[in-house]
Amino acid sequence: MFSSITYNFNWAHVYEYKQKFINGFFMTIVISFFALILSFIIGLFFAYAQNSKLIILRFFARFYIEIIRGTPLLVQILIFFYVFANNMGFENRYIVGTVILAIFSGAYVCEIIRAAIQSIEKEQFETSWSLGMTNYQMYRYIIFPQAFKRMLPALTGQFASIIKDSSLLSIIAISEFTMNAQEVDAITYSTLESYIPLAIGYLILTYPISYYTKNLENKIK
Repeated sequence: MFSSITYNFNWAHVYEYKQKFINGFFMTIVISFFALILSFIIGLFFAYAQNSKLIILRFFARFYIEIIRGTPLLVQILIFFYVFANNMGFENRYIVGTVILAIFSGAYVCEIIRAAIQSIEKEQFETSWSLGMTNYQMYRYIIFPQAFKRMLPALTGQFASIIKDSSLLSIIAISEFTMNAQEVDAITYSTLESYIPLAIGYLILTYPISYYTKNLENKIK
């Protein structure tokens, strides 16, 4: 199909801006890495909040999950950045973008953690209580180590999703992989030459994660 299109590829112009692709590639890795760590913390908190004895905390957790999972990430980026971040005086786009991505991903991580904990057999909880363990000791030494093994494949898959979702941060002018590819396209007018390396770059980032996820799932089975 590529050979049949009437398009003259000019890779030389794009190659001149290879450093922009490299910089954007590594910036995407950095943003995604920190967003994953922060999203795990957020997800862990809201997974706990959903099972809290405080009805207000449970309601807040449910509200957060439904709002985040029920609205597009693009809309969330625009609202969080131009409404909340600007009014609160946060000017660093990279930090704000990472936090927005983490808030979005945190809702999905929360459900991953909750499902993993609920998959633990009830006998494990009953045995822990019969031994006189506190809730902290039970989750710290019995429940969470088992749940973590079960949630790990889903978490690694979520990391791949974060990498792809980070491309939407270009809407607030963060110089990540997609934004830099768009800039090269605007300068050179070489659309396919700019976006084909972009697609290959994302594939290089996400395929090893997907492969590792499948191996983890097979080991757990």
